[in-house]
Amino acid sequence: MLNLGGVKMSNRKTFILIMCALAVAINIVFGTVVSMLKIPLIFLDTIGTIFAAVVFGPWQGASVGAITNILLGIMTNPKDIPFLLVNVAIGLIVGYISKRYKFNITTAIITGLILSIICPLIGTPIAVWIYGGITGSGNDFIFAWLRETGHSIFTSAFIPRITGNILDKLVSCILVSVLLKKLPSQLNINNGLDI
Repeated sequence: MLNLGGVKMSNRKTFILIMCALAVAINIVFGTVVSMLKIPLIFLDTIGTIFAAVVFGPWQGASVGAITNILLGIMTNPKDIPFLLVNVAIGLIVGYISKRYKFNITTAIITGLILSIICPLIGTPIAVWIYGGITGSGNDFIFAWLRETGHSIFTSAFIPRITGNILDKLVSCILVSVLLKKLPSQLNINNGLDI
């Protein structure tokens, strides 16, 4: 049984549900703060998805990703809802990688590089087909410049996304791998939760 601050949690499903809800909140808070600070090439809006996927599995990570985008779409901007496919893919990819390999710093770097390619490959068609490439993000300036210099709409939408995702996904995965080392001993990531 896991004791969190004097509160005993004997129900594994309840614990997972609470932690996944916190992961959604982390995605929203970190993503909103980074967006408000206008930090270039970094979003940090998938840390909760990555964490849930590593700790609880691919389907929980995918659920955290989907719920994050749906809530953001309802609370701030409906444009975020179609991009839930990207966040779901992150949960599935990270979850399956972490099932097979310990999510240490090396795995985190490799996973971050994989995500930095796959996420723009999923997100770019959404941005182009639904929004014509303009999504109201910092990437729009680069998109417009690339279009003016004669690049195709897909290339103009893809290049800014891949450059931003390389740094963002690497940082997000590395932060989660560092956080995992700080987890209480009751959470044994390699052998599943010991609750």
